[in-house]
Amino acid sequence: MAEQVPLRVIAKEWGRIGVLGFGGPPAHILLLRRLCVEQRGWLAASEFEDGIAATNLLPGPASTQLAIFTAWRVRGTAGALVGGAAFIVPGLVLILLLAALFLAGDPPRWVLGAAAGAGAAVAAVAVQAAGALVPASLKRSGGGAARVRWACYLLLGAAAAILTGPWLVLVLLATGAAEVAFRRPTRRIGRTSRTGDTAPSRPEGDAPRAALPLLVPGLAATGGLGALAWVALKVGALSYGGGFVIIPLMQQDAVHRYHWMTDGQFLNAVALGQITPGPVVQTVAVVGYAAAGVLGGLFAAAVAFGPSFLLVLLGAAHFDRLRANTAVQDFLTGAGPAVIGAIAGSALPLALALHQPWQYAILGLAALWLLVLRRGVVPCLLAAGALGTVAALCELALP
Repeated sequence: MAEQVPLRVIAKEWGRIGVLGFGGPPAHILLLRRLCVEQRGWLAASEFEDGIAATNLLPGPASTQLAIFTAWRVRGTAGALVGGAAFIVPGLVLILLLAALFLAGDPPRWVLGAAAGAGAAVAAVAVQAAGALVPASLKRSGGGAARVRWACYLLLGAAAAILTGPWLVLVLLATGAAEVAFRRPTRRIGRTSRTGDTAPSRPEGDAPRAALPLLVPGLAATGGLGALAWVALKVGALSYGGGFVIIPLMQQDAVHRYHWMTDGQFLNAVALGQITPGPVVQTVAVVGYAAAGVLGGLFAAAVAFGPSFLLVLLGAAHFDRLRANTAVQDFLTGAGPAVIGAIAGSALPLALALHQPWQYAILGLAALWLLVLRRGVVPCLLAAGALGTVAALCELALP
């Protein structure tokens, strides 16, 4: 059946999801399941759920990897390339067009107001995103001493997001490696009690593979496109735990180290990534646009999404082994709470980047909408942008 699905059908259907996929990973998963399982019957429900589980074990944007994986399942490598591109390109084109408007040298007053209003809500969005990840991560950690380690990893991630900027990736890797080390003796004892053999099993020897992308940090030292490539690679290959971890991975580099954009423009970039369809990771294209124009945006997107294609194309046939790999599971058990802490911690510098009193009022309303009423992110950002436009026009009307 895989070879019977025409590429034009894959381009059409995955492109449609790329156009309609507002709301982040939950919406993407729903649309992909509806297409592949319910409407077309290309995948069994169990295959689709296995795909979700496997892609969530990989670094990078999980819903993008799921789109690539499902296209791979129905048409192999060609399907993965066409489906993944069709899923990514609509949102990428839209976000680059918006970047050109919002980052223009002299944008209209209402545009500045809309950007400042939507950007003001981003800190609340970050807190909501972190909170949504807590229950599953706590359940995964277990109890007792593991719960204490979970809290320590959470605090380390938050501190790293606030204090270390681009070096956050080292903390994520360190917490994952620490959890592997903590759990290794327990697993060895468990195997000994069952088999009498104390030799470590082969999967544990694969743990360092999760850290392979760290081998290229020297790119950042070259400046220019080398620096942009490193920032984008961190987003695409080291962003464990969902799209919002890109904020602490990018902010320090984009704003303070390379001065590609201001704090306010970075807030705008994050907001644009939320209100456009497709993966939130496309925020990196706005950073690339600020650094080097349209070509910089396309280059940053290519570097950020490249690892997702490689991971799926090279590893999809081995996803069952990945899910059974205890070292990978332990690594993510440790890195997960650090990611949550980093996402929550990023809210502080995002809030401190606000300048107007009315922006803090919008942030308070956004926190009420998202954290108390538990309503949707996209309506929140659109309403915040509208309030920002009103505030900016009122400022202009005042003598």
